[in-house]
Amino acid sequence: MNASPTSPASPEPGDPSEPTDATGPTGPTDPADPADRNGTFRSESLEHALAAQDAAAVAFALRHDVVVVPKLVLPAEPSTGGPDDGADPDEGDQVRVFGRENTDKRILLLFSSADTYAAMVPDDPNRQVMLYDALSLRAFLEAHLDVIEQVFFDIAGPHTMAANPDDLLKALN
Repeated sequence: MNASPTSPASPEPGDPSEPTDATGPTGPTDPADPADRNGTFRSESLEHALAAQDAAAVAFALRHDVVVVPKLVLPAEPSTGGPDDGADPDEGDQVRVFGRENTDKRILLLFSSADTYAAMVPDDPNRQVMLYDALSLRAFLEAHLDVIEQVFFDIAGPHTMAANPDDLLKALN
């Protein structure tokens, strides 16, 4: 992985009417379960790797731990409330990606903890995250490699790094 320290301006959120998701036949089957981590949305190994600005350690952390991924929150659709309405709270979870004006390309933001995501969107009253393991992250990147132009880690700091999506995908293999 060819990651580099950086301090970019925060990207603007992508158009929520055209979200990029991690579902379907090419998406992961199950993001990492936070219940398996005692409800913590944090990767200490990724935090340490980013603090050291060590690309190899970041790749190792992504392969062997989890990463915090922003979840796109869509307005709730009315439900019939019946037992057969097919509603499943995990079905259709989508990754929130960010975009720049006048381009169809997106930026994937990954975080070492829910707190570092909160630092980026402090005024968002409904920020939600998911945990992805290496398999889930790899599946998402493979499915959306044509639209992801850059990946940033902990973009709000204090130890921001960036990676090319192709390099990140190679590091996950």
